[in-house]
Amino acid sequence: MPDRIMTNPTFPALTITPALVEAAQTSKAWPFEEARKLVKRFRKGKDIAWPDKVLFETGYGPSGLPHIGTFGEVVRTSMVITAFRILTEDKVPVDLICFSDDMDGMRKVPGGVPNADMLAAHLGKPLTQVPSPFSNEHSSFGEHNNAKLRAFLDAFGFTYTFASATQHYTSGRFDEALKAAARAYDAIMEIMLPTLGEERRETYSPFLPISQKTGQVLYVPMLSVDPEAGTLTFMEDGEEVTQSFLGGMAKLQWKPDFGMRWAALGVDFEMYGKDHQNNSALYDRICRALGGRAPEHFIYELFLDEIGQKISKTSGNGIAVEDWLRYAPAESLALFMFTKPRTAKRLYFDVIPRAVDEYFQHLAAFEGQDEKVRLANPVWHIHNGTPPEATMPVSFSMLLNLVSAANASDKATLWGFISKYDDTATPQNNPKLDELVGYAIAYFEDFVKPTKEFRAPTDQERAAMADLAERLAAMPTDSDAEALQTETFSVGKDHGFDNLRGWFQALYQVLLGQDQGPRFGSFAAVYGKEETVAMIRERLAT
Repeated sequence: MPDRIMTNPTFPALTITPALVEAAQTSKAWPFEEARKLVKRFRKGKDIAWPDKVLFETGYGPSGLPHIGTFGEVVRTSMVITAFRILTEDKVPVDLICFSDDMDGMRKVPGGVPNADMLAAHLGKPLTQVPSPFSNEHSSFGEHNNAKLRAFLDAFGFTYTFASATQHYTSGRFDEALKAAARAYDAIMEIMLPTLGEERRETYSPFLPISQKTGQVLYVPMLSVDPEAGTLTFMEDGEEVTQSFLGGMAKLQWKPDFGMRWAALGVDFEMYGKDHQNNSALYDRICRALGGRAPEHFIYELFLDEIGQKISKTSGNGIAVEDWLRYAPAESLALFMFTKPRTAKRLYFDVIPRAVDEYFQHLAAFEGQDEKVRLANPVWHIHNGTPPEATMPVSFSMLLNLVSAANASDKATLWGFISKYDDTATPQNNPKLDELVGYAIAYFEDFVKPTKEFRAPTDQERAAMADLAERLAAMPTDSDAEALQTETFSVGKDHGFDNLRGWFQALYQVLLGQDQGPRFGSFAAVYGKEETVAMIRERLAT
């Protein structure tokens, strides 16, 4: 029987109606598709045999700080949990285990940490046996990073149970599973050896003893394994050693460890990146060899950096969670994670504005949607079925253009334009918009301003822009965005722009120093008709 982690985490409350459950049965949103597979896992004929708890798991390697992949796995798994709770009308206990592989040996000193020389003296030891290089607050490097992981997850409000490999091994919770692995030693070797190179096969063992001399994790072949005595026999420094593999005196290689953990804990669902896809069948076979049932899987695509290379925690390319949150709200990052998880996507700074605007577009659409359409709306999954109300009179991309046009470096300047456009909007009654104003200033300063490049207009463009300034100046002061857009469109047509897209792009390049922007009429309405006229005339005079 699996040694399930029996906790009772309090997940966010759900409002479940018969109509919601019915819509969930056929929803094509991927969390519901995965949740239905999980329901099917427990179906036996017409009946369903539920375990005491359905266990979801995510894994974490604490050799470094939590990263954007960690966020992605937890937020996506949480979405599947919510979908599962809807399908089961929240009558089946669930838990999300965030499991830290903190007993892994430290293979190299991570970059960017203090006291690197001190860390180098502990290479090869389990991360929870390596002193923390940061302070005396935590007794080990592994515990320091585990604390960062928990703080990271708590900051986003995730519901989860933290689990430590070190605690599970040393407390004996994995002892029965390790005995099962010892009894299935030959079967595990048959699974693993065909996947290894010839030289590696000669020294491979699923078991990694912890040296009682050096404290290091030993990668040595086994002379013998005794399941009943719970011992390993191997050579260390030319000496034959027999020691227990129980109580934390040994651990498993990472691939066998995957399968063992599933069998030992009774994991029902785990998702991981495409880099695990080739090993997924190995994990399953090892789990079954130990008498367990492999969990349901969800394999997601990896993120790419700005040049299309796979993002790697080791190489440090791409974008970190804290980077994203400097320029946009967490909900926009959750949207990015929700959208097409099985498609490789560029994860870089230039995707942020679109993610922000799409989030608020989905949020604005939610209220008018029926139950079935709502379940396909990302904000339903981001907010556990109860998205907040949010009125956003201007888009994030519009705010970026306002910052650019007004050369604004403070919130008050931007709010001056927003208030003229919508006199009901204030920082007090729309704090979310106030957040976006701050994000827009930060994003503009770091990414837009350094790349702005104004160009001189062609003769045709100059004549058209001069005419546009005259026509806008003559329009009523209260002209709305649609009227301003129509007039701009007419000017382009009257001045012989066969491709009106080129006309609008010329406006952005000459006036704002960028290749694209929002609808020009909308921009002029928010920025102000008179201010837009002044900007055009100023640019034509340079």
